[in-house]
Amino acid sequence: MDWKAIVGGNVRRLRLERGLTQEQVAFDAGIDLTYQGGIERGKRNPSLSVMARLSEALQVNIIELFALHEVPSNSSNNSSG
Repeated sequence: MDWKAIVGGNVRRLRLERGLTQEQVAFDAGIDLTYQGGIERGKRNPSLSVMARLSEALQVNIIELFALHEVPSNSSNNSSG
């Protein structure tokens, strides 16, 4: 499993569900905006400390950052025509 992608996708999903910008979450978590973006893209491997701060900024239990969610496929295999 690609945990960086899972965590990053969850951070992005939770942020968008709350109507927050990357800037707001980064500020509240005390991290750099570019680092926040890297986490959401699955390019950065945040420490447990950073993940705890992100969960506080997003007002969720830290376990939510590890939740497995089915990601819709973008492949053309599912399209008709």
